[in-house]
Amino acid sequence: MEDMINRMNEKFPYMSKGQKKLAGYITSNYDRAVFMTAAKMGEAVGVSESTVIRFAAILGYKGYPEFHRELEKMVQNKLNSIHTIEVASGKMSRQEVLEAVLKADAEKIKLTLETLDREAFEIAVDSILAAKRIYIVGIRSCAPLASFLGFYLNMMFDDVTIVSTNNSSEMFEQMMRIGEGDCIIGISFPRYSMRTLKAMEFANDRNAKVITITDSKNSPMNLYSSCNLLARSDMASIVDSLVAPLSVINALIVSLCIKKQDKVIDTLEMLENIWNEYQVYEPDEINRVNDSKIMDIED
Repeated sequence: MEDMINRMNEKFPYMSKGQKKLAGYITSNYDRAVFMTAAKMGEAVGVSESTVIRFAAILGYKGYPEFHRELEKMVQNKLNSIHTIEVASGKMSRQEVLEAVLKADAEKIKLTLETLDREAFEIAVDSILAAKRIYIVGIRSCAPLASFLGFYLNMMFDDVTIVSTNNSSEMFEQMMRIGEGDCIIGISFPRYSMRTLKAMEFANDRNAKVITITDSKNSPMNLYSSCNLLARSDMASIVDSLVAPLSVINALIVSLCIKKQDKVIDTLEMLENIWNEYQVYEPDEINRVNDSKIMDIED
């Protein structure tokens, strides 16, 4: 898969609009694409069969059959990995599964720490600090990461939008004013989201600063970004591990908090006053409510 993605990334700037659509579709739906003829793939993407054939050629394959064979190998390797995990898990006790998963997650954080580009991280911090407006995009399994980042950025910045991605139309409507001086943070891991990729393209076309949080330099997310934060997220089961990406996001938040210390303190003090006034965190289970006051209100 890495070889095919490398080819698509390399040739992407020279592709037609239809070929770019094919690249996005195959990246996000390779498990479906493998069962398609050139005509069926063209129908699924909304391009002609000849566009699919030319797409295979521009990637350096002799024709669609050779391209399709490579796609089959890619999917087979993915299935073999999942099958191996399923067999292994069947032989493991619950305690062994717990240890194996936690150790694997710890290793991903370690590898991320060793390989993360420090300069890119600092550029990301400075770009967010300088932005007039900040947009965050992450869907499906990445939605909690986008929500977590957005929750804390809202404490530090006045104009933060977590882009809702129920459909493409809604996404572009929320981003319609994005432009130069703004910043967008896109979060996506395999299988990469086509909608997130389109959001990156849209922002890049309008000269916004594009930051990506993804898994590899070969990720299609990097096609439109000028700052890439790479975190390991290898599949350990049917669930992709997003522990390392969350750690990178946490580091990003802490770095921004240090830079915006006064703003964060003011915001937290204001929130504490609001929480106290409206008893947002009143622990009713511990501190009993005065029953007589409740009766007065009811009367």
